Parts: sequence; structure tokens; C-alpha cells
Amino acid sequence: MPATPSSPFGEAGPEAVWRNGEVQADALANNLSAHYGLPRLDFETVAGCPSHFGELSRRFLRESYIYPFQGADGTVRVALADPTRRDALRALNIALGQAAEPGLLSFEEIDLLFERALQREEPDASATMALAEPEGPPSGGEAAEDLKDLARGAPIVRLIDRILERAVELGATDIHLETERDHLSVRYRVDGFLRRDQKVPVHLAPAIVSRVKILSGLDIAERRLPQDGRANLRVGSVEADLRVAVMPTIHGETAVLRLLVKDPRLLDFGRIGMSSPDQRAFETLLSEPHGIVIVTGPTGSGKTTTLATAISLLNDPARKIVTVEDPIEYQIPGIHQTQIKPQIGLSFAIALRSFLRHDPDVIMVGEMRDRETVGIGIQAALTGHLVLTTLHTNSAADAVVRLLDMGVERYLIGASLRGILGQRLVRRLCERCRRPDGATAEAARSLMVDRGLRCEAADTFFAPGGCDICGQTGYRGRVGIFELLRMDAAFHAQVRDIGDAGLILLAARNSGMRTMLEDGLDKCAAGLTSFEEVLRATG
Repeated sequence: MPATPSSPFGEAGPEAVWRNGEVQADALANNLSAHYGLPRLDFETVAGCPSHFGELSRRFLRESYIYPFQGADGTVRVALADPTRRDALRALNIALGQAAEPGLLSFEEIDLLFERALQREEPDASATMALAEPEGPPSGGEAAEDLKDLARGAPIVRLIDRILERAVELGATDIHLETERDHLSVRYRVDGFLRRDQKVPVHLAPAIVSRVKILSGLDIAERRLPQDGRANLRVGSVEADLRVAVMPTIHGETAVLRLLVKDPRLLDFGRIGMSSPDQRAFETLLSEPHGIVIVTGPTGSGKTTTLATAISLLNDPARKIVTVEDPIEYQIPGIHQTQIKPQIGLSFAIALRSFLRHDPDVIMVGEMRDRETVGIGIQAALTGHLVLTTLHTNSAADAVVRLLDMGVERYLIGASLRGILGQRLVRRLCERCRRPDGATAEAARSLMVDRGLRCEAADTFFAPGGCDICGQTGYRGRVGIFELLRMDAAFHAQVRDIGDAGLILLAARNSGMRTMLEDGLDKCAAGLTSFEEVLRATG
């Protein structure tokens, strides 16, 4: 491989730049190809060539993003995503006994090549398991011990490892292991939608669920009651937290695994999709010495990620920051985080009341679920603390009505509430296969005129296409759409006697607030998402 005097990324390697979201995978591969003087390989051409693994360690190759294959002339070649990993390439050449000719592919393309190779060699993962079907389901004493031995066996361990690795590759947030009448179904929630992946023979279901229980510290002998657990583990080259919920059903136990990959690129307002004006306004709210800032939206709209990003921004040795959460999804160094435990009486209200005796500067409450918690939070805000929390409402304006319904006096809302951030998550268009859609642009312009929306006009919107990289869905990843309602003195004067969410929204718009729909249409104009996706998310 041609030598080069320096890396184009300084101390940060190409993989770190890609994982941090600073550069798209294709653009990164093109830059590396030009910088190192290596040919930029065509993905479909490489995919059509047979892989050349032999006795090589696939885990090592996958973690190094090196894919050896046989070229059209029969010679061994190698596709790289990171040319700076010279030691890995040197080790490969020694193992091969020859210097393989290198070329460049993106990180995403090499991930897909390994997945295709696995599917070609093992189209049905369960078929590779030399496991005899048991005569009956295990039950009690010795049968539970037999099940534990089976769950720790190499075939089941490999299958669970493969399922977890597949989830990380897809960017899945949840894994659903569902026992049905004649098979166990594996589904992944990717970008908010469930995607069926494979079926496993039903006689393996108890061992698979038991393996999940062992990983998360649950009782494998208990199959009649729901159980919840968690684990911290490495999946390939990334570290992840696993939250597990097991539930008995008519055909056996079902498990849902929430996968939280420890990824620093999530904790940045720009990368979660917040526009520069909204980001500046929200950071202004976070700079307040006291008061309540609420993030609102339905379940799965990214509220916890936004709060974790805010806490990371505020994290400073000069501040004491405490949180009470259910569950703790992001573990942030320097932050004192508490998990509520209702079974022993540790609720949000009790933890929040205790926190006030610990002299905090910032308090983050995972959710304002009841009147008692809201009351304590407001008192904390009035006594000099900055309180960050969430509410489950459909819009920022609805949050004001929700507080009134929970019994909060209007004057307390005016005295303590500093701002409300409403948000949704929409799927991001795949940049490789998105296509222009003029008809959608015309429909969007009509909507803007009919509703008097303040949006950027665009001649062309984009619609989803479909390619191998995005799994033929046309979407890869998600991006947030936001609306920020700032509770300044002028706005308080307008809504002092208003209890209707529609009138509150009108007053907020008169004060300059841009709605989630307007923010979403701006992202459509920028080619980030589709018109249909924004309408689906905003209703």
C-alpha cells in the first residue's frame, strides 16, 4: 500500500470519524481513496466475487473492516475501510502467505459484505445447530439444570451473539424474541419499525430465552412470572447496555431486549437534528440559574437522548448534577444518577425530595408522572435549582394544559416554567437511493399555503428509493424534528387566562415559535427526510 506522510484526520482514525457522524461513509471512503492512492472499489462487483476466508479469523477481519475476496482473475484481493490499520493488513498478508492487492470500500459496505457472506453460508442459522429436539419442555429441578447447560452450549451462545451483532449492524433499538406455536421469531426494531429477520425451531426457544436470562442475571427456573434485568456487554467492537424484559405467553416465554449502544455521537444537539436557531434558544434555556425545562413527546420520540445531551452540555466540575431515572439509559461520568425502585418504595417523588438535601445545582427527573412529583419539582425550581424533565404529551402547547390538569396553579407555571421542547423522530432518507419527487414538493407547497406555515420553499423534495445498504426501505437512521416554546414574560401575559391547547399554540406562534411540522418540512427541503414521513410523525 502506498505510504503517506500523515493521516487526513490527525489523531482521530477514520472509524472514529465515521462513528461520530462527522462524515458520511461513502464520502469518507472517497476521501481515503484519494488520500492514500488506493482504488475505490465497486460494491456490487466485490459482492459478486467469492469471499476468501479459509482459516482466517472472521471476528478479527470484521473488527478490522478487512474483507478478503477472489478477484475475477483468481487472485486474492482485499477490501479495506480503514487504510491506517497497517498492522491488521500486515497480519492478513502473513496469514495468506502473499501480499493481497488492497482497495477501498466504505465501513457500511464491508459490514454488508460480511452479512451477505454469513447468509450465503448459513441461510438458516438454526440449521447449523446439532441439537436434538427434546421430548418435552424442561420443567423443575434437574430439567432446569439441563436447560442451563444447553443455554451455555456453544451453538446457543453463537446464535445469541449473532443476533446481537446483527442488531448493532442494523442500528436496531430493540430485539424481539417471540415464541410462537411452531417457531421462535426474531424481529428487530429499526428506525421505529419492526423488521422480521429469522425463524428458529420452537424446541430451541427455551434454551435461547434462558441464555438471555443468564446474560441479564435473571432466574432461568422461573417461567411463570414476568422478569426484568439488565447487562453490560461488548457486541463486536462496541460496548452496549442491554435491558431485558421476559414475559410468559400462551406458547412459551417472549423476551424483548432494549439495546443501548454507548455512542458519543448521540450526545450532540446538531447531530440529533436540532436546527441552529432552536439549538441556540434551547442552550439559552439551559443557561438559566433556576426554573423548569420540559421535553415532551410520545414514547420513543427521543426525549431521553435530548435530556442526556443537555446534561452532558451542563456537565462541569463547578456544578453538582443529580438525576432520577427509570431506567438509567445513558451513564454519564461526573453525574450522580439514581434508578427508581418502586418495589422498595423509591419513587420519583421520594428521590426528588431527598435530592434537595444534597445541594444540587441541576436536577434531572426522568418523567413527571404524578401531581406529587410535579409539585416537588416546581418547589425545587422556585428555590434555586434548574430542573430538567419530560412529559408525555403530543405537543409543547399540550404540556401547559397537562400541568394545569395535574393541579398546578397558573401563577406557579409562570414563576417556574422556562420553556418546553416538543419533539418527534422521523426516518432519515438513505442518501444512496433517495430520488427527487416533484409531485410531493407541490403538495408540500399547498400545505404551507393552506396552513400559513413559515417554511423554506424548495423546488424538489425527495422520496425513498431502496437499496441493499438501507435494507430496501429507502431510510437509514432517524433525525429529530422540534418545536421550542419559550415562556417569557410576554407569553405569560398572553396565556394567563387560557386553558385551551389550540389557543396556547396560537399565542406561541404569535410569539415566534416554529412548530414541529414547519421544522420537518424544512428538513424535507434539505433532503433529510420525506414529506410522508413528516406527516406520519406530526399527524
